[in-house]
Amino acid sequence: MFTLMKTDGLARRGTFKTVHGTVETPAFQNVATCGAIKGGLSSFDLKDIGCQVQLCNTYHLHIRPGDEIIRDLGGLHKFTCWDGPILTDSGGFQVFSLAKLREITEEGVEFNSHVDGKRIFIGPEESMQIQSNLGSTIAMAFDECVENPATYEYAKESCERTTRWLLRCKEEIHRLNALSDAINPNQMLFGINQGSTFDDLRMRHMEEIAKLDLDGYAIGGLAVGEPKEEMYQILSAVCPIAPKDKIRYLMGVGTPGNIIEAVGRGIDLFDCVMPSRNARHGHIFTWDGIINLSNAKYERDEQPLDLKCDCHVCQNYSRAYIKHLLKAKEVLGLRLAVMHNLYFYNKLMEEIRLAIDENRFTEFHDKYVELLDTRI
Repeated sequence: MFTLMKTDGLARRGTFKTVHGTVETPAFQNVATCGAIKGGLSSFDLKDIGCQVQLCNTYHLHIRPGDEIIRDLGGLHKFTCWDGPILTDSGGFQVFSLAKLREITEEGVEFNSHVDGKRIFIGPEESMQIQSNLGSTIAMAFDECVENPATYEYAKESCERTTRWLLRCKEEIHRLNALSDAINPNQMLFGINQGSTFDDLRMRHMEEIAKLDLDGYAIGGLAVGEPKEEMYQILSAVCPIAPKDKIRYLMGVGTPGNIIEAVGRGIDLFDCVMPSRNARHGHIFTWDGIINLSNAKYERDEQPLDLKCDCHVCQNYSRAYIKHLLKAKEVLGLRLAVMHNLYFYNKLMEEIRLAIDENRFTEFHDKYVELLDTRI
């Protein structure tokens, strides 16, 4: 499924073959939490901006419209008109971040819906069943997301519970894939590495889950407030232990600089709401740094968002016009800003892949790692 084509230092260039298409890695997943990109982008827009993988969220889709409804309508691919790979997050992060009242047991987590307060239970089997109904290409294992900072003892117990849950996820997804009416009988399973900010727990946990021969391995529980240096340290400790022949996914990361640093430590796959969320507030990523369209100096600026960008937005619209649309709360402003930022992220990954292919990733890193995160 994953083929490592070449390396440049620790940076990896590969392909990830799925039943819904092949992904060129390193790659960025565009986040369509409820089945759509916030900002009015369609699945056809995603094709135009170079998206390879769409990420949807198990928890939110379970709450509404309901995973059984999506199943009855043919699964997420048919529902969203997206024919490429789809990864569904297990819902674990949302359970722990959105639910005000939750109770963790060995069986799973009982919590109140953030929408209507309804009491809901999700455990490993329930998460796999929901994701099977959605028919995604890749299902994420149900894990416990530990708040940072956490005590060593609690993080250790959480890792052990996450491993036990992973075993149950693996057994359940195999059962579901074998059913005659499975939406996607080839659904893959990724395990998630946890361990808070403790190197030894992270390394031990990766060693344990690597033995399960899963389709891919994610590193979760980072980019939740800890200093970026801590995240980089954990990646440096964990990546050498992760299976070399399996795709590696860093969940919820991040800024362009974060991505470049993580690629340089051996990560293949990313996702983050940052490009679309920031775009909706007028924060625009460019090859010269980040601009903020709320600044008055852009009121008469006839230049494109990014002079070095060839996206549809930059080829046709000015900073002044998009600033006006955002200030007037016109939906088109959100759409254009989000389209550019997501194009930028997918173009960034394309340039990273090219740099690895040409053995100049270090040069690319040194030129852009700080520049792209700098506010102009």
